[in-house]
Amino acid sequence: MSPPTPPIDHDQTQAIVKDGLVASILGGLAMTARLLLSTEPVSPGWVFRRISAAAITAALVGYAIQEHISSPGLRMGAIGAAGYAAPEVLDYMLKYIKARGEAEVSKVTKKLPSNGKAKKPAKRK
Repeated sequence: MSPPTPPIDHDQTQAIVKDGLVASILGGLAMTARLLLSTEPVSPGWVFRRISAAAITAALVGYAIQEHISSPGLRMGAIGAAGYAAPEVLDYMLKYIKARGEAEVSKVTKKLPSNGKAKKPAKRK
């Protein structure tokens, strides 16, 4: 028989949500500062997407570094920098994931037996 599940600690849950919200706001503000310093014209949808990406990236970075950086000031600086660089970070991650996926697919396709039953391309007259 398994032990009963412990009750949910609402104080800990609230602290986790608060940390994520603070990190998201900080990342969004960092991207807003970056966009305010930019001279290129952009659409409101583009701005919304960039700020949303920065907020999500900053929240994830905030959760990831919570146990590794004990200084609150340094932690907020790392979160802000991640929000500021969110487009580049996300572009790199997407390229990395795509390259890894293509490498795995090429490994599998190389191992498949061809057994000589592949159709030959039709000749055109």
